[in-house]
Amino acid sequence: MKIYVFGNPLVKEDSAPLKLLPQLRSKFPEIEFVVTDPNENFPPVGEQDLVILDTVKGIKEPMFLDLSNLENIESTPISPHDYDLMFHLQLLLKLKKIKSVKIIGIPTKTDKNILISISNLIKSAILL
Repeated sequence: MKIYVFGNPLVKEDSAPLKLLPQLRSKFPEIEFVVTDPNENFPPVGEQDLVILDTVKGIKEPMFLDLSNLENIESTPISPHDYDLMFHLQLLLKLKKIKSVKIIGIPTKTDKNILISISNLIKSAILL
C-alpha cells in the first residue's frame, strides 16, 4: 500500500505530515509513504485508489475526507488548504483516471497525541 504525503517544510501550518513521517514509517514499515508534490505529475500513471496524508484547515482532529467532502467544500467549514488539489482530484475522477481518494486530514495545530489518531486512521485505511 502507498500513502502519498503532501506538505511544505517551510510553512509551519503545512509541515505536520512531513514532521510525522519518520515515526509513521517506523510504525508502518509495510506501507510505502511517498512524499510528493500534488502539482507535479500526480498521481502516477496506473494509480487508481489514492490515499493521501495532508494538512487540512478547519479540523480539530485527524479525520478521513473523501471526494464527497471535497465536493461540498463551499458549504462546510472543513476545507483542504489546497483548492488546486481538490479540483485536480475531481477532474481525475471525471476522466476516470482514478477510482477513489481517501485523504487522511491532519489539523494545522497538532498535539502529542496526534500520532495515535493518525495511526488509527491508517489502520482503518489498510482494512478498507
